Amino acid sequence: MASPVPSDESLPQPVLGQPSSIAMFLVATIEPGGEPAVREVLGSLAGLVRAVGFPSPDGGLCCVAGVGSGAWDRLFGHPRPARLRPFRELAGPRHLAPATPGDLFFHIKAARPDLCFALAAELVRRLDARVTVRDEVQAFSYFDSRNLLGFVDGTENPVGPAAAEAALVGPEDPGFWGGSYALVQKYLHDVEAWEALAVEAQEKVIGRTKLTNLELDVPGSHKDVNTVTGPDGTEQEILRSAMPFGRPGHGEFGTYFVAYARTPEVPETMLRRMFLGGPDGGPDPLLDYSRAVTGNLFFVPSAGFLESWAR
Repeated sequence: MASPVPSDESLPQPVLGQPSSIAMFLVATIEPGGEPAVREVLGSLAGLVRAVGFPSPDGGLCCVAGVGSGAWDRLFGHPRPARLRPFRELAGPRHLAPATPGDLFFHIKAARPDLCFALAAELVRRLDARVTVRDEVQAFSYFDSRNLLGFVDGTENPVGPAAAEAALVGPEDPGFWGGSYALVQKYLHDVEAWEALAVEAQEKVIGRTKLTNLELDVPGSHKDVNTVTGPDGTEQEILRSAMPFGRPGHGEFGTYFVAYARTPEVPETMLRRMFLGGPDGGPDPLLDYSRAVTGNLFFVPSAGFLESWAR
């Protein structure tokens, strides 16, 4: 594929930004007749982020917005992104990747929780009864980039031009240059069962050492199952944006997983290997301790696309 270098009209939303220490995730469905209000909010999103974040320039506030397949035609009509489709539920022999309702996705990032909260509250206020919020998660960075299972997360993320190559649509779909596909899942962990394993057993499940994050040669491990190669043997990459969340008083410990990708085929292939297994490996042994409870696929249009609706 040619490297996606967007024009001014196709500048991406902040998909490629550095990981934040705080995030909020909102998934909502649009009520009948709510489309005009949603278009107005999406078109003015960049200005709203600037307004909320302006008094705190070091807060790093930003927001990525995505639209689901079922809502795209209602909001924007045709043409539509070439590979936008509903999330495909996967029912394996032991594990389920469910498909859940979702027309809109907001990924709010900042260095401070108050900024994320303020932007989320303003989005919900402006959308009001035109949408129903289906899921709301406040996430955070945990120690040295670890998840709540104690392992470093996101090690294999591409950086620089490789990140743009992996995450942004290019000339293969010129009307949506600079966009990205966002596959979104919420996982809940059985921490008690996980902590009952010896560290060596945990490392065999993950395929990395727990303390030093070094790769281990463990066929069938989580790392092995999630490594997908193309016909030429080149590893197919995505841009992962997973963050921990939890409510200890409710026994809730989880990971909110977002995969930004140039094409949804890559993360979908990973999920099929994880949940269904196949001749090349899987199912993922981590799923014995980590259960998917949501599943959505969104298209993240370029910032220029959204601002064109404001104009």
